[in-house]
Amino acid sequence: MQDLPTPFLPFGASSHSLDSRRHLPRTAETVTGQHRLQVAWARSDDALREAQRLRYRVFAEEMGAHLSGPAGLDVDAFDAYCDHLLVRDLDTLKVVGTYRVLPPHQAARIGRLYAESEFDVSRLTHLRPKLVEVGRSCVHPDYRNGAVIMSLWGGLATYMMQNGYETMLGCASVGMNDGGHYAANLFCSLTADALTAHEYRAFAHTPLPVEELRTGVTVSPPPLVKGYLRLGAKICGAPAWDPDFNTADFLTLFRLSEINARYARHFMGNAGR
Repeated sequence: MQDLPTPFLPFGASSHSLDSRRHLPRTAETVTGQHRLQVAWARSDDALREAQRLRYRVFAEEMGAHLSGPAGLDVDAFDAYCDHLLVRDLDTLKVVGTYRVLPPHQAARIGRLYAESEFDVSRLTHLRPKLVEVGRSCVHPDYRNGAVIMSLWGGLATYMMQNGYETMLGCASVGMNDGGHYAANLFCSLTADALTAHEYRAFAHTPLPVEELRTGVTVSPPPLVKGYLRLGAKICGAPAWDPDFNTADFLTLFRLSEINARYARHFMGNAGR
């Protein structure tokens, strides 16, 4: 992986203050059956640290990922260039869900997308002026009932609409504790309408050996992938193997214009506020 400029910048002197060409939507609150949730964008170092601490808990402690950086935090060079979406439980004040978003002007400053470390995405070049890359998504294990991820998706939809962004790209990661058989069977179980058209395909630098690992069993997608597909997202081709996280990464493309009508009002209803 090539070196990136400025591994970390404090919020007070970061790229956020150098380029204001994106709008961070205001804080919103939702109430679920169990929790009062706040959806907000990190505007301080402390808020970013909360997101990085949750990411470490999920990726390192729960999933066994090999992470470098400060103890107890998941930090990489992209963080300083991203906007960080947080869901907070207002009763405990803990961050219980997060996404990070790389807007197009920041991707231009870095010179590449995070996904390019795993995939050849040259067929998507024409989309990049209005494309945001999302990643490092995670939800605290006590909050995986759907409400937090729905709140995150609503926040992302508002962000895209208020900034005029049209396309979202990111990896949906599938664990490989079984050696990769489930991930291989998952890819082989995808129907044609779950995949992008060939002109939007991406190609893994280190592809998962699907043909060697598949067993012929038809499997259902995990909740996150299933949710993406229901929303209207498409998979850009065969998955890549990420050895640091020990996951099979399915590059996923979502175009706001193709959102499933069932979800459009829910996710996009507050975008104009």
